[in-house]
Amino acid sequence: MPSNSCHIIVEGNLAIIYASRNGSPHRMLPILIPFLNKFWQERETSGERVDTPECLVAQIIVRFGFEICEDDYSNLRVGVNYYRPDAAYLYQIGADRKVRIWVPDSLYLQNPSLGLAGCCEWIADPT
Repeated sequence: MPSNSCHIIVEGNLAIIYASRNGSPHRMLPILIPFLNKFWQERETSGERVDTPECLVAQIIVRFGFEICEDDYSNLRVGVNYYRPDAAYLYQIGADRKVRIWVPDSLYLQNPSLGLAGCCEWIADPT
């Protein structure tokens, strides 16, 4: 069974989060979407606007450290480069609060430093 590693990218922040397993949409989205809804709601309630991308990255790291690492925190890494050609999915969280999912194409597999430019947007199977 593939590990389904993934990257999480937050618009406005240079950090690129990498998880070496449990990154498939059916595993990530049930965690990520409610988390983001609560995050945005808390930001609205508090009126906080400063450092939102930084705050979001920090909270994702903490949340996903517990949710997907399964007590093996070496599964989760943070850097500023796309360096993992094994990332099966790339989750992009936009400033517009939307999540877009990307899958690597052959260019990304050969040169992960291309980032999202080496990927195609993932469209869920409607069945």
